[in-house]
Amino acid sequence: MVHLLRRFVEAGTPLVTSAGVVAQVWRGGSRQQVPIAYLLRRTQVIDMTGAVAKVLGRMLGLSRTSDPVDAHVVLIARERGWPVLTSDPEDLRAIDATLVVQAI
Repeated sequence: MVHLLRRFVEAGTPLVTSAGVVAQVWRGGSRQQVPIAYLLRRTQVIDMTGAVAKVLGRMLGLSRTSDPVDAHVVLIARERGWPVLTSDPEDLRAIDATLVVQAI
């Protein structure tokens, strides 16, 4: 994933992620944090505000799922009309079956 994202950075592709995703990947230890920190300097990180949390809660209720980070990724992609690169495509598709998701 890190190698792929570096290629996007080199190509000037805009990168966006959820602050929740940052929390999930940052827990991986110091060896992983160096490449992640490199990518984060080139990635727009979207915070989960109170208003957004309410939207995410409705999304989770409608989809009968429970992961607010997954819902936030789906919301971010929907707002931009962008596809999502993920290692958990089925989790995102459970929230929005129409979302363009590329498994990596």
